[in-house]
Amino acid sequence: MTRLLRSYFLGLCVLALGACMSFPGSHGETAPARLQRILESGELRVGLSGNQPPLNMRDKRGELIGLEVDLVETLARSMGLEARFVPMPFGDLLAALEDGEVDLVISGMTITPERNARVAFAGPYVISGKSILTRSRKIANVESTAALDDPKRSYAALAGSTSEQFVKTALPRAQLVATRDYDSAVQMVIHDEVDALVADFPFCAFAVLRHPEADLVSLVTPFTIEPLGIALPADDPLLVNLVENYLSTLANTGILTQLKAKWFSKGPWLAELP
Repeated sequence: MTRLLRSYFLGLCVLALGACMSFPGSHGETAPARLQRILESGELRVGLSGNQPPLNMRDKRGELIGLEVDLVETLARSMGLEARFVPMPFGDLLAALEDGEVDLVISGMTITPERNARVAFAGPYVISGKSILTRSRKIANVESTAALDDPKRSYAALAGSTSEQFVKTALPRAQLVATRDYDSAVQMVIHDEVDALVADFPFCAFAVLRHPEADLVSLVTPFTIEPLGIALPADDPLLVNLVENYLSTLANTGILTQLKAKWFSKGPWLAELP
């Protein structure tokens, strides 16, 4: 726990230092030019995976919904902008931000020192943690990761995520099955193709609600503490400052709490899913 908290505060320190430094912009676009382009176009390009419920997902009509969708749309409206979502595989998101294809990334992304060395972060807007989704009560009732580290066990995790790294680090003897999306990973658990899925706590809780007939279970308390943040260009303290200020306003006015209450509990939005 001490090491996790140390990593968390180190990440925040890197963010603070990054906000004071200037680096070459993506594709030659300077920080002032980027923000000016956003303001003139009236459009905020948002990168996300589109398949990380309840943070972001698609409904029956194919429209993006979820906590992060509501959050970034509220942020954009507050700034007088319109959010344009750019879905892509989770593992491609940071590269797209660095290449200037999107202006920010919000997709259940944990603030880590390694990521913070590449990009800046605003937030956190949610404190999450690593959990497991399984059909085995024995696995769900473990009190430590040591009990899960078995060569006979197989665990799915989203490719490029901190969950994948968690399996590699905390469960080195177990078999890792990297997946491109959560939907296929959940189906692997349901059909007993893997023993469990390692994922963020909100998603595991959502999957239990989403598939009541599958006899899925998850941890009561996550293994780790992980802050989720909005990734922004490393060379743009102006944009970081703008997003951070508006995000703080949503938190201080209680709007962020209302959004979490809506999406982190069983509600009518479940009926909107395919």
